[in-house]
Amino acid sequence: MTLGSLIGALIALAVLLLVWAVLIYNRLVARKQQTQEGWSGIDVQLKRRANLIPNLVETVKAYTAHERRTLESLTEMRRRALAAENAPAGTRAAVEERLGSALGHLFAVAENYPDLKASDSYLALQEELSDIEDHIQMARRYYNGTVRNLNTLIDSFPSTLIAQRFGFMKADYYEVDQAADRALPQLRLGDDGA
Repeated sequence: MTLGSLIGALIALAVLLLVWAVLIYNRLVARKQQTQEGWSGIDVQLKRRANLIPNLVETVKAYTAHERRTLESLTEMRRRALAAENAPAGTRAAVEERLGSALGHLFAVAENYPDLKASDSYLALQEELSDIEDHIQMARRYYNGTVRNLNTLIDSFPSTLIAQRFGFMKADYYEVDQAADRALPQLRLGDDGA
């Protein structure tokens, strides 16, 4: 083997390694972008839910004047959820869990008011909230799937070499901490005779 062919082989190897590194880097960037897109989807649905709460509170207030503490608690949880907008996924999930619990409590209180349960505006808000909760669950599943893909790529060899070199960090899953909070509030649509 001549010196020229050895240099040519080394250059070819260097070019292949560079192409390989660029391809892995681009995959990491794409997975990171998908994860950010997934979080954005959750954020949109959480904002939709937060924006619906004032209307729900006003509707319930008209029928349940003496349930002020429940309504104040829900309003406070909404304020905290909006304030946690830029918080890490784990922190945001905990705040949103508390908001979901407060909503569940509101619906439990509303069960004691037959006129409220029969109100068209209450039923429409309840149906819209149920739809939003479904969208939140879909967005959470998508986000967690993108987090799984990103984290797997970051942990896999040889892409871990590129991830470490360029500072790619694993993302946090959007998880519910307590088993009791994993269930969505049960929403009853329409008058079930109760």
